[in-house]
Amino acid sequence: MDAPAPLRRGWTTGACATAAAKAAFVALRTGSFPDPVTITLPGGQRPAFALARGEFVAGGAVAGVVKDAGDDPDVTHGALVLATVRPLPAGSGLRFRAGPGVGTVTRPGLPLPPGEPAINPVPRRMMREALEEVAPAGADAEVEISIPGGEVLAERTLNGRLGIVGGLSILGTTGIVVPYSCAAWIDSIHRGIDVARASGLGHVAGATGAASEAAVRGLHGLPDVALIEMGDFVGGMLKYLRRHPVERVTVAGGVAKMTKLAQGMLDLHSKRGAADMEALAALVGDAALGERVRGANTVAEAFSLVPGLGEAIAAGAWRVAAGVLDDPGIALEVVVFDREGRLMGRADFAPSGHAPSSPRKRR
Repeated sequence: MDAPAPLRRGWTTGACATAAAKAAFVALRTGSFPDPVTITLPGGQRPAFALARGEFVAGGAVAGVVKDAGDDPDVTHGALVLATVRPLPAGSGLRFRAGPGVGTVTRPGLPLPPGEPAINPVPRRMMREALEEVAPAGADAEVEISIPGGEVLAERTLNGRLGIVGGLSILGTTGIVVPYSCAAWIDSIHRGIDVARASGLGHVAGATGAASEAAVRGLHGLPDVALIEMGDFVGGMLKYLRRHPVERVTVAGGVAKMTKLAQGMLDLHSKRGAADMEALAALVGDAALGERVRGANTVAEAFSLVPGLGEAIAAGAWRVAAGVLDDPGIALEVVVFDREGRLMGRADFAPSGHAPSSPRKRR
């Protein structure tokens, strides 16, 4: 059988915005739009982008590039990234504006202060360098980035929770989208923690999915900014919290995901491995009950056969998570919920690095 074709890489919104901005800036200086337009990425690569739009408007020029995310399931794949460039008086430098579909920062803790357009630092640097290739003495211009329909697309991202309102962010540190690299999700986790810390919160909760997030919100009465959508990346969240600590951390998830964490998995995606019934049986600590677990087809069935299994899973998951945090100054809690949001097991707050209290009987 032939090996599967390698996944195709794509371009970040930052790279597309840079190409569009350079094309519009060149048009202002020369009277024509370069098509394709070549830019330099942070790693030195020089890709060329075809223009989907190029026209002069009152006081400036507009160029557009359609984002190609390759084989990555990116919500912005196929979006039109537009740059409107307007000249400014000599010495003004480069100014950035958020056009329709691009958000504005409203909360502290992000790489940009509140009030700034959500055009991240690396894309800003890329655009500055691209325009200075054309105008070595300095590019004096206003660059407005817009993405038609970006307000709707942003509803499928974490922007609202991070305090970015009005649309999407212009992102990218390399200019290249690596399919299924998960880097964008992990970066969103990090930014969520940054925003929570900057907001003065001492308690954050990472959840594996919508049901566990709703349940832990109700359990602790947490605001949105304290809720971290960690998904499968519990390891990525915990490692960042070890370097950027808060006083209290809750890890919340469904029975299957928390079973994987109890087994020592820090990436809980199904492709990284399934819940091991043998390891789950070992968590029980009772030979007869362990045999019941081994005979179960799924974690859910094991829960129906063995009362108190959720407590054992929570305690095992706590030990693994605490080993990653490894900071007595961070109190850690693990809570396990079923699909209906019912609490199935809990390892209460205790300083990470110390053993939690023994599993408790629940009525």
